[in-house]
Amino acid sequence: MTVARSFLVLAVMATALSACGNRRALKPVAGQALPPAPYGREVKPDADDLLQVPVQAKPERSVELRSRSQDRDDDPFNLPPQD
Repeated sequence: MTVARSFLVLAVMATALSACGNRRALKPVAGQALPPAPYGREVKPDADDLLQVPVQAKPERSVELRSRSQDRDDDPFNLPPQD
């Protein structure tokens, strides 16, 4: 019974601790600077710009998924190895 009670108390404390996050603008630590501007760019990006995921890192899916199994057509480039 004590193990279950201590597990319950630990779960409640973990939930309460995870809910107390602070949301505000990100700033570099005092005495630290942001990374230098990328090569060929005059403007140094701020923290919010650095957190943006570029399109190349997360492309949109452009292929429609198949909803049922279908036989594949013959592939003319699927040739056996030559000795």
